[in-house]
Amino acid sequence: TGSTEPGTHNALGKIYITLNRDPKSFLVNNMFYDPKVLGPYCESLDPQLAFIAYKKGAGECDDQLIAVSHAHGLYRDLAKYLVERQDLDLWAKVLNKEEGEEDKEDPQRRQLIDQIVEWALPESTNADEVSCTVKAFMAADLPGELISLLERIILQGSDFSDNKNLQNLLILTAIRADTTRVAGYIDQLDNFDAKDIALICISESHMLYEEGFSIYTKFSKPEFTQDKDDQVEMQVLAIGVLVDYMKDLDRAKTYATQCDEKPVWSKLGKAQLDEKFPADAIESFINAEDPSEYVRVCESANEAEIWLELIPFLKMARKTLQENLVDTELIYAYAKTNNLTELEVFVSGPNVANIQSIGDRCFSEGLYQAAKILFISINNNSKLALCHIHLEEYREAVAAATKANNVSTWKHVCFACLRAEEFRLAATCGLEVIKYPDHVDEVVTYYSDLGHFTHVVSLFEQGIGLEDAHIGIFTELGILYTKHVPEKVMEHCKVFFSKLNVSKVVRACERARLFPPAVYLYMQDKQHDNAVKVMMDRAPAWENDLFLDAVTKVRNQEVMYKAVGHYLTYHPTLFTRLMEVLEENIDHSRVVSQLRRTGDWALQLAQQYLKSVQKYNLSPVNEALNELFVEDEDYESLRKSIDSFNNFNMIALASKLSTHELLEFRRISAYVYRCNKKWNQSIELSKGDKMWKDAIDTANESTDGEIIENLLRFFCETSEKECFCAALYTCFAHVSPDVALELGWLNGYHNFIMPFFIQTFRHSHERLKVLEERTAPPKEEDGAPDSIAQTYGNLGGFGGSGLLMITDGAGGIPMPTTSAAVATSTLDMSSFGVPQQPQMMMQNGGMPQMQPTM
Repeated sequence: TGSTEPGTHNALGKIYITLNRDPKSFLVNNMFYDPKVLGPYCESLDPQLAFIAYKKGAGECDDQLIAVSHAHGLYRDLAKYLVERQDLDLWAKVLNKEEGEEDKEDPQRRQLIDQIVEWALPESTNADEVSCTVKAFMAADLPGELISLLERIILQGSDFSDNKNLQNLLILTAIRADTTRVAGYIDQLDNFDAKDIALICISESHMLYEEGFSIYTKFSKPEFTQDKDDQVEMQVLAIGVLVDYMKDLDRAKTYATQCDEKPVWSKLGKAQLDEKFPADAIESFINAEDPSEYVRVCESANEAEIWLELIPFLKMARKTLQENLVDTELIYAYAKTNNLTELEVFVSGPNVANIQSIGDRCFSEGLYQAAKILFISINNNSKLALCHIHLEEYREAVAAATKANNVSTWKHVCFACLRAEEFRLAATCGLEVIKYPDHVDEVVTYYSDLGHFTHVVSLFEQGIGLEDAHIGIFTELGILYTKHVPEKVMEHCKVFFSKLNVSKVVRACERARLFPPAVYLYMQDKQHDNAVKVMMDRAPAWENDLFLDAVTKVRNQEVMYKAVGHYLTYHPTLFTRLMEVLEENIDHSRVVSQLRRTGDWALQLAQQYLKSVQKYNLSPVNEALNELFVEDEDYESLRKSIDSFNNFNMIALASKLSTHELLEFRRISAYVYRCNKKWNQSIELSKGDKMWKDAIDTANESTDGEIIENLLRFFCETSEKECFCAALYTCFAHVSPDVALELGWLNGYHNFIMPFFIQTFRHSHERLKVLEERTAPPKEEDGAPDSIAQTYGNLGGFGGSGLLMITDGAGGIPMPTTSAAVATSTLDMSSFGVPQQPQMMMQNGGMPQMQPTM
């Protein structure tokens, strides 16, 4: 009809199918029907027709196709369809199991796989179909089925039997899934990548070493590998499997013998070296003529001590190599095998050996004869001398040391001669050694350890005569004298002081308890602190004059105070002399404290010293001396000390003396109180002792009207008229006239207060006179303007009257200025008595005799 409508063709298809009018041809050839409609229609009538209809859907009806195939057992058709489709997703649908059913066997899946392996794929001639199918099996993780598939393709004859990729895949799948088949496949197959497959076989994940070895062995044959180099490479790889993985050295040696190729022997030799079979390795390297591993071969041979086997290898190596190590190890092998003749010939010929290092090696291992030959060849006289020593050839050793002329060699030869008791040869070498300061101690120690004290002293006595004798020789001789010849120590110190290391010799003297030489050295070295300490600590070393000379030069003042204590304890009679020496350098306050801690007797002992340093007016010194004066009842010295040196606790002293049994000390107490302005205490003490003059002088000095008034009242109460009059006279400047008048009137002392009032009136008169003179207006000058005169008149007249007013209720006389007050306070008593203080005689309670000037 020409219609392409799917519905029309669907209806037509159903008719053909229902009437069975060649429906297969219709389904195959018609392009317009809908497979999704006719497919289900055909399922109930003929599943084969449904399969054809679904197949026509070109992938749109794959799910229905698979379902109808499984439902009606159309596995062969499905297998062919899958191979032809080449769709990996479709393959996954039929090959992969559903989730949760991985462990269950699906019979439908198994039947489909069997149809693919047995029929569908072997009939295919399309390489792409085969490749896709193999990939699908690999993706579905079906190694067993894949092996069966590949065997059907490759081993049972097909167009793809010689396909290299399929052969590789078959072997790899067998390696993964069934290793028992790998060896058979290797034997049957010839067209696969041998190297790659072999590497996979011997990998850690598979460890198919025999199979890998078989591959290398098979492909090393000429029929499989034409190129000779490739054959040798395969042989090397094959023996590599034996030695590197299978660790079968015996089999490897057999295989190397069969191949007899140098690279194979070389590979075997390296493996034998790794496995610590140096002798076999040397043999293999000789067969391979390969000296490349000479370093490891030498190390292994030395470790195994197989020098006889090593010599042929080294000779072979010298043919192609000119290496230092090869010649050096050959020399060592000769030495170890005691082949001295060959050694001497080799050394005298051309070589690149490090003879110095191999000589040292032989020497360290006790091969002295060989070492001697080597050192002679390079003129190493230092080492040669040591070889002679070990061979007990002492004269030859000294001769070699002379040629070498270095301190280390001299020292070794010297010590060796000492051990052999060759003292003359030892001294010859020793003199050369002690020229070097750093080695002097070692020589002394070695001689001393062997007990040769006399010889070592003799050696150093010879040494001080050397032209280049240094300070170390003189010092060490001094130390040796302290140990072995003490009577020579002082003389040596005095003669060679400038060439001594003082500290070392002093320590040696102290260890030997030779203290006088130690003190001498300290003094000469200006280490006065140490000299003083030694003399204080060690009585035999003390000498007064030397001590006094040193103690003034010490740097640490603490030493001086220790010296003070030392003299107080051990030499008290010389203490004053010590303090005379130390006077300028010592803290006298601290010395006084030290004396107090020592005891009262120490202060008595130091009295002369204290007097000599009192000039510094130090409180501790003054107090200590004052205490001594009180204790000795020496009031004159105490009074003199107080007057001259006032730096001490006066109140404490006054308090202490106030109760003293002697009057003079109580007077001193009052005097001290007065000096410290403790007027009441001083006056009370003077009252108690009836020292009226002291009391009056104290009151006058206080300038305190109240204190003076109290004293006047005290005199009135005790009827001391003369003292009352004397107090008025002495304290005139500080006594208020009304107080004097009151006391005189109350007690009837009119005659005794009259001189005071006369002086008071005169003093007041003079003050008024002075004041009038100061306030008088200036005299008028002739011709001066009236205005100026009027101005001066107003300034002087306090209101313009022009008159001086002494007493005026309104204005009054201005108070005297400060200067006037000061002048008043400093006025003498010339109108009341003589300029000096009155000489009063208080004897028998009489009136003091005064001579006032009226």
